[in-house]
Amino acid sequence: MSVVSRLEQWKSTGAISGAQFDVIFALVRKDRFSVFVELNALLYLGVLAVAAGVGWTVTTYSARLGDAAILSSLACVFCWSLYYCFARALPYSHRQVEQPGLAFEYVLYLGCLIFAIELGYLESRFRLFPLDWDHYLLLSSALFFALAYRFDNRLVLSLALSSLAAWFGVRVPRFGLLPGDSLRAYALVYGGLVAVAGTALYRADIKKHFLEAYLHVAANVLFVALVSGVVGRDSEGLLYLMALLGLAGVAIFEGVQLRKFAFVVYGVVYGYLGISIWLLRDINSFTSALAYVVASGTIVILALVTLARRFGREA
Repeated sequence: MSVVSRLEQWKSTGAISGAQFDVIFALVRKDRFSVFVELNALLYLGVLAVAAGVGWTVTTYSARLGDAAILSSLACVFCWSLYYCFARALPYSHRQVEQPGLAFEYVLYLGCLIFAIELGYLESRFRLFPLDWDHYLLLSSALFFALAYRFDNRLVLSLALSSLAAWFGVRVPRFGLLPGDSLRAYALVYGGLVAVAGTALYRADIKKHFLEAYLHVAANVLFVALVSGVVGRDSEGLLYLMALLGLAGVAIFEGVQLRKFAFVVYGVVYGYLGISIWLLRDINSFTSALAYVVASGTIVILALVTLARRFGREA
């Protein structure tokens, strides 16, 4: 039996979906296939490598190059990236806008990273805000949000959200609005605000496709904060565990309903971590703990693989 006949048999029995059959069939026939994901990954890694190299150069050779040369060079790169994007971008729209080229969003992403490096250098050298240095974080976040929405760039949106998270963690404790000496309470509030903001913009029909990015950030922040609370005292840890399991249930249910497998993974993995932390606190034997981790981890992995196959067949 030929490979093509075998593939057709698998497709007819439901072992593989129609989309999977098309992809494998194209490989068997040696047809051309897309390397879009691979190219995007290489561009992303390349931008990070360039930004890391620039940061290392600035840190290592700042005394030799001088402030004027460093700041002017960084400003030129940032301005060039903005010029490149404004010259090629389509007009702004509340809806998703097609990018004019594969490298377009990465040029903007590089410019934003260079801008962050320049702000960090300014603060380290001139101390413009010695007491309120976190203003740099808020300034960066505001600029990144504006650029992300103007150019429909989810990479820059992630920078904006992370910068806002850093500012939130530094600034909010100074207000004394939340109790506690850890960042857990601030993380919970931040995660909730990000989810609410993303949902509000979605309902306002403003870049509705950005909602998933907001929810990814909010879900991870909330889950990490709740998991860290499970290790607390018995009564407090139990409350965090109940909240964690409730959020995990919501993530799994909504992920299944909306066909977003990543949120199913969040719910399963973080829920498993919370339960494991709670149970392992009462296990004093290393052998018993290892047996639990191996057995339960295998079950969780098999469950995720089964769910992934189901999602693939129904896609």
